Amino acid sequence: MASIFRDGLLQGKTAFLTGGGSGIGQRTAERFAEHGAKVMLAGRRQDKLDAAAASIRSSGGIAETCAVDVRDYPGMEAALARTHEQLGEIDILVCGAAGNFPAPILGMSANAFKAVIDIDLLGTFNACRASYAHLRKPGASIISISASHASIPIALQSHVCAAKAGVELLTRTLAIEWASAGVRANCITPGATGDTEGMRRLAPTDESRRKVEQAIPLGRFGTKDALADLALFLCSDAAAYITGAVYVCDGGMSLVRSALSLTENQ
Repeated sequence: MASIFRDGLLQGKTAFLTGGGSGIGQRTAERFAEHGAKVMLAGRRQDKLDAAAASIRSSGGIAETCAVDVRDYPGMEAALARTHEQLGEIDILVCGAAGNFPAPILGMSANAFKAVIDIDLLGTFNACRASYAHLRKPGASIISISASHASIPIALQSHVCAAKAGVELLTRTLAIEWASAGVRANCITPGATGDTEGMRRLAPTDESRRKVEQAIPLGRFGTKDALADLALFLCSDAAAYITGAVYVCDGGMSLVRSALSLTENQ
């Protein structure tokens, strides 16, 4: 799908994306590269990163990879230092690494709960904190990927609800603390995005997907392209006065449903 923005919007800029080897992160990296950015794809699986980078390069983009676990702070420091050395000052940081699985609170171990908190919330902190020395200041933009779980309690998703609520408030706090350096920080909150692994896990059957889709006022699932375009806007000069914002991109679903039980959708 072609972008709605003018060509070369990010020409000469460098973006570091956690979770950049698949899903929303990969599509965002592709969109950034299409508009001239040099992208560093970070994630745990080198094979996925290599495939994503190869796709970007085949279209004429510049992409490098770095296998790293966002839970490993020294590893993140090394990855961001390497990015700075290879690609220059970092203009854009996208925190998109995430974990998820459906489980009731009484059926979840403390370690299972902690795993999602560590990937989503601690991982976002690690990426932001480790990037600060390498960000272009002023002018850098941080985008954290949240979820509707941050404000809507969802059965079987207590770990994600807690983690994403933390991600949103962490991002808004960063917006305050780093504003004087000229660094902006914003959140994108996707809703039900149809073409993602997360939605395939949470709504694995045709019937469950139909029920979720019926709960969306716009009557359709979101797409990775829509989220990538929103990220492109937020890190462009058109959003130069926007910081500390949480952009909900969910087709209106959060407006009409205060809770979603996954048991109803399986």
